[in-house]
Amino acid sequence: MARQAEHLRRKRQVQAGIGGALALILLVLGTTWLLGGFDNKPAETELASCTWTPKEVIPGSGVTETGLPPTSGEPRTGAHLLRIMTPQGEIQAVIDVSRVPCAAASMKHLGSVGYYDGSVCTVLDTARQTLTCGDRAGNGTGSPEYQFPVEGKPTEPVGTAAPASPVASPSPSESPSVVPSYYAKGTIVLNTLDQNANGGQFSIVYGDGSDLPPEYTPVGTITSGLEIVEAVAAAGALDANNAPAVVGKPSTELKIDRLLVQDELLVDPTGSASPESTPSTSPTPSPSASS
Repeated sequence: MARQAEHLRRKRQVQAGIGGALALILLVLGTTWLLGGFDNKPAETELASCTWTPKEVIPGSGVTETGLPPTSGEPRTGAHLLRIMTPQGEIQAVIDVSRVPCAAASMKHLGSVGYYDGSVCTVLDTARQTLTCGDRAGNGTGSPEYQFPVEGKPTEPVGTAAPASPVASPSPSESPSVVPSYYAKGTIVLNTLDQNANGGQFSIVYGDGSDLPPEYTPVGTITSGLEIVEAVAAAGALDANNAPAVVGKPSTELKIDRLLVQDELLVDPTGSASPESTPSTSPTPSPSASS
């Protein structure tokens, strides 16, 4: 009888232990489910700081000595005012800092060291309706001494691209494919140095229906002065032999006297920019070019 009682007691202890373990497992699984541990959608994370990858300054490489922007503390909310001063007038754009904080920080840094001062816009693409500026080397290789990842790429088109001029008339049974347009008229995008790498060059979309692919950082939206770019575009592009071309050097020169990024803005990023104060436009020393 004593052995039977002892056997029953041990059996109850084992059953109690198993029951407790199962209860603990269920509690852990339930908590994990409530916290979204079984959600297949990866959580979106925001980098705590911008990553500036240095580039070596080598004579003839097009890389200009500029120093690096701050590695932390860049604003991540609000709107900044981008001001581009040219002999034809001033171009102003609004930067949505919450969407492109690192691009905003880079443009502000490059403007503060005079990187853009005296540079001319180098390429006019009348097919994609873009004017490329910010190349100090003047040959497509111009870059500050760092690069950083692309951010804020558009995911939804804003319209359809303007159809290209057909080389041959399509047959009646054929219809032109619809190409989405991701960058609206007046958008300023950063040109890429490589896949997922921004530099200092930027392009201004001056017309509706650009077929520029959604691979570029939209650094700002022009609120005034777009007519300056439209006038340059209207004059056309020239090839290496100074003959009219679809893509080439702008026939009318557009030089950047100075570029500044101003923190204060009276309105939100979707409205018209109005600076709270006007910074001094006295020139600052330009960075030393390597080419």
